[in-house]
Amino acid sequence: MDLISLMGFAALVIVGIALVIFVVKVVWALLPAAIVAVIVFILTASMWWAGVAFLAVIVLSLLAKLIR
Repeated sequence: MDLISLMGFAALVIVGIALVIFVVKVVWALLPAAIVAVIVFILTASMWWAGVAFLAVIVLSLLAKLIR
């Protein structure tokens, strides 16, 4: 195996790990909003209000991160 192939493999592994970390962070950030949306859906049986609750929690969490 030559050096260029080894460097290419290392770069792909680093990119893969970065993508996995990014996906985990996105899922972790969306988890509270998803929980609220599920609770609202159970209480109201309305996808509309569940979507509104999901977006409201996302917006509030983004605003909280921007203020900090």
